[in-house]
Amino acid sequence: MQVKGKVLRELPSLQTPATRLRNHLHFCPTGCTLKAVFLFFASMCAWYSGYLLAELIPDVSLSSAVYSIRSIGERPVLKAPAPKRQKCDHWTPCPEDTYAYRLLSGGGRDKYAKICFEDELLIGEQTGNVGRGINIAIVNYLTGKVIATQYFDMYAGDNSGLMTKFIQSAPPKSLLLMVTHDDGSSRLKEDAKKAIEALGSKEVRNLRFRSSWVFLTAKGFELPVGIQREKINHSDNSKNRYSGWPAEIQIEGCIPKEPS
Repeated sequence: MQVKGKVLRELPSLQTPATRLRNHLHFCPTGCTLKAVFLFFASMCAWYSGYLLAELIPDVSLSSAVYSIRSIGERPVLKAPAPKRQKCDHWTPCPEDTYAYRLLSGGGRDKYAKICFEDELLIGEQTGNVGRGINIAIVNYLTGKVIATQYFDMYAGDNSGLMTKFIQSAPPKSLLLMVTHDDGSSRLKEDAKKAIEALGSKEVRNLRFRSSWVFLTAKGFELPVGIQREKINHSDNSKNRYSGWPAEIQIEGCIPKEPS
C-alpha cells in the first residue's frame, strides 16, 4: 500500500504465505533466515508424515483402539467344549451294537419314576403314563421298539392280578423294565410275586411299604452277566431323603443287541 508516497507493509492477516516468508527473509538476518527455512521444511515433513500415517491406519473407533492395545500380551482364555449328551443321559456312550437303558424309581411324592430306553422316555412325567405303584414297560428285544407300557396302583384297588396278566402277555424275546413310584407293595399278591420271581427277581419278596425298587429282565433269553438288573432301597425314617420316602435309586447300562 502507498500512503503519501511511502510504501507500507501489508497487515499480516492480509499477507500470503509467500509474502510473509519474503518479508521475514528481508527483515531477518542470515541466521534467522536459515532458521526460518529449517522450520518451513520441518513443518512440511511433519504434515506429510501425518498424512501418510492417516492413510495407513484403518478407520477404527478410539475405544476399539484402546481395547486392542490392552489386549496385547493378554493370555487367551481356552474354554473346554461342552460335553456331548449321551443316550438316556449316560456319562459315557454305549457301543453301537447295544441298547442304552436307564431305570429310575420315584423319589418322594412329586419326583416321578422314569424308564428310558435307547434315548426314548417310555415312562415318565413328560409322557403322562407314570403313576403310583409298579410301572412296567415291555420292549421288543429284536427291534428295540416299545410294545406296551402300564402302571399298576398297589396302594388302592385290586390291580395285582391285572399286573400278573400284563407281565405274562409279554411275548418271547422281550425286555421287561419295572420301577416303583410311592408304594408298590401294599396290595402286591402272591401270583404277581411269583410271576416277577420267575423272571429272575431276587428282591420282589423284600418289597416293603414305599420301598424304591427297579428291575430289568428278559423273557425267552438270558441277559449277559454283569448287566445291572435290580436294586432296592427301603424306607427308613432315620435315613430317608424325603419325609416318609427313601431316596430314589437307578440302574443303567448297555444291553448287547442280538447278532444279525
